[in-house]
Amino acid sequence: MKILSIETSCEHASVALLLDGETVERTLEGHSNHSERLLPTLKTLLAEAGVALGSLDAVAFGAGPGAFTGLRLACGVAQGLAMGADLGVAPICSLEALALQGRGDSIYVATDARMGEVYSAACRLSHGLPVMLAPPTCCPPEMLALPAEGRWTGIGSAFAVYGDRIPQEVLDRLGPQQQDAVPRAADVARLAVRLVEGGALVAAEVAAPLYVRDKVALTTAERLARGGRA
Repeated sequence: MKILSIETSCEHASVALLLDGETVERTLEGHSNHSERLLPTLKTLLAEAGVALGSLDAVAFGAGPGAFTGLRLACGVAQGLAMGADLGVAPICSLEALALQGRGDSIYVATDARMGEVYSAACRLSHGLPVMLAPPTCCPPEMLALPAEGRWTGIGSAFAVYGDRIPQEVLDRLGPQQQDAVPRAADVARLAVRLVEGGALVAAEVAAPLYVRDKVALTTAERLARGGRA
């Protein structure tokens, strides 16, 4: 199995190549130059491994939810590479990819969505891979809620950013939170394997980001209502 993957849903961007069970990953430091460094880094990754683009089984990307610009970048590059080499694309939920770093079998992922909101998803591991119990949501941290039963592991930036606004009943059912973890391209590649094996790749031209929230910025009135400045 050979999969090239891209994860740029947050400022800690990375790319990876999964090759016969082994993964090589590269990080792209510096939020401002992701678009400049992404393609050269991908090409270097393939060249160092001696892998031709056309020999890949798929191109995968972290589809989000996350930073809109980063999602569009990852999707556009994945589409371009896949179209040029006649490959299928594996859009992977970035929250599911992050859940792979969680501890235990019940993992609650919550990341900073900006604008005073949180992207979240509850996942349970099945055969070592996360399965979301419901589609990702976007809401204020005060509205976060866990599934009805059991204890969960919390992971994601929202616990650091909004820890004082998350309901206490949620925090009481979580173990120690992994607040600094970010989605990684290596995990995006791991999750793409099941799409390849299941024949669930999509054509490059229909691959799309998973935005969850359509709004890019608050209006002046909304900022003032949330205690911000005009």
